Amino acid sequence: MTTSNPSCGILIAALGGEGGGVLADWLVQCARRHGLPVQATSVPGVAQRTGATSYYIELLREALPAGSAAPVFGLTPVAGRVDVVVASELLEAARMVERGFVTGRTTLLASTHRVYTTLEKMHMADGRQDPKRLMDAARALARQTVLFDMEAVTQQTGTVISAVMFGALAGAGVLPWPRAVCEDVIRASGKGVQASLAGFSAAFDEAQQPSQPGPAVSRDALQVLAEADVPHAQKSAWTTRLHAWPASVQLLAAHGALRCRDYQNGAYSDHFLDHVQGLVDAAPPAAAEALDEAVRHLALWMCFEDVIRVADLKTRRSRYARVASEAQARPGDIVRVTEHFKPGIDEVAAVLPRALGQWLVALATRRGWMGKAHVGLHIRSTSLWGFLMLRGLAWLRPLRPRSLRYAQEHETLAVWLDAMRQVLPRSPALALALAGLPQVLKGYGDTQARGRLNYARLWSVHVAPVLEGGLDAQQAATGLSDALRATLADPEGKLNQAHRPAASTAQPVFWASRPARDKPITPAA
Repeated sequence: MTTSNPSCGILIAALGGEGGGVLADWLVQCARRHGLPVQATSVPGVAQRTGATSYYIELLREALPAGSAAPVFGLTPVAGRVDVVVASELLEAARMVERGFVTGRTTLLASTHRVYTTLEKMHMADGRQDPKRLMDAARALARQTVLFDMEAVTQQTGTVISAVMFGALAGAGVLPWPRAVCEDVIRASGKGVQASLAGFSAAFDEAQQPSQPGPAVSRDALQVLAEADVPHAQKSAWTTRLHAWPASVQLLAAHGALRCRDYQNGAYSDHFLDHVQGLVDAAPPAAAEALDEAVRHLALWMCFEDVIRVADLKTRRSRYARVASEAQARPGDIVRVTEHFKPGIDEVAAVLPRALGQWLVALATRRGWMGKAHVGLHIRSTSLWGFLMLRGLAWLRPLRPRSLRYAQEHETLAVWLDAMRQVLPRSPALALALAGLPQVLKGYGDTQARGRLNYARLWSVHVAPVLEGGLDAQQAATGLSDALRATLADPEGKLNQAHRPAASTAQPVFWASRPARDKPITPAA
């Protein structure tokens, strides 16, 4: 690589545990073997996740003549003066772009996979950043970009992502030494050499000749049902019903029916399809987008999370396989999984029969136990006793339709469905906003209680007045969309507090008995 700039600044943005420090050490060793002055520094930080660290390496591209003064390198990167940025994850690359380290002189190498941030996970709807927007910004600002899924290469070769980033750096031609020097340094590291070399080689080839992603494979409802493990008679009945619906609704309904069957049983899936039929009958062609959203949220709502569902998902074979894969466990390794639970009275009441659950909630409310009585449990689901405890909860699934939570959810669901059938032919804009209203109903326990308050507030302010004829539909559509967006950005439920009537400022009066006056002391005669 020829350039008029004698020095080269390389900035590595990596997450904790990804080997960013190892990569920095490899680069330093390569520079020394090639006879180049080099300096490396690291800056730990908590930028978007705990453990994110930046490593900065500055070196000369050519060896100094004999007798030359030692160069003075910078301790930290300077915006606009970084030559190479390599990021182990797409949003880490976006952070480097935001901070001004990616400019017209910079070669950017980054992985396109995502490790979601805490803020993205906390969002009550879909809080993920748009990956296309992030990649477009990188391509627009950098002199050269090399973007590919480094995580996939890491998994295929059984190494860590630092070796893959090293290979991408070498393959992109940004290092002033040949490939053999890099491979010699990896061999000298003496640990996981073969896997590291395999990851390095695969990334080297990808950086030089990026592979083209294959065409997206679209699947229709018939393919989804054909691949599903469902009795033939029920599959045929579903296919007959779906044929009469729009194509987009067919696909959503197929996924929803399978989800409902996995959640409860085949009869529950038929119940879901009955609701879809009612929505399809009420929706004109102009409300196609609202109909799709309503079907999607209907499927999610009917599969609401309760402790029965959580226990079922936590004890599935596929879940243990995923945990072992994420832990990079090898055959014969022992993987222990400990589940953390903190059930309260509301979670217990939710799975009880309706009358008994209502009695328990009323008793706990009168005595001030709600929100206070919790039991912290650490259950090792990989042990026999812990597994049987969780499976015991999962086996309560046949009793779910008689539970308090089931009754609460389906009563609210019936009212929402009736409103959707009324609004779909009247105002597609309002129907689209109303279709997204179930997003505020999340989880169980305190989260579910806040969600119900959110739902009741939005319904009373923006939906009920329209159904009663006291509010214009277009005005309600705008108001509901804005209010829903604000609510989904308020996971702590502060808007519910603001919506409540102002509390009285009067102070209570406490009466106390008047203390007896001290008797005077009579001096002795």
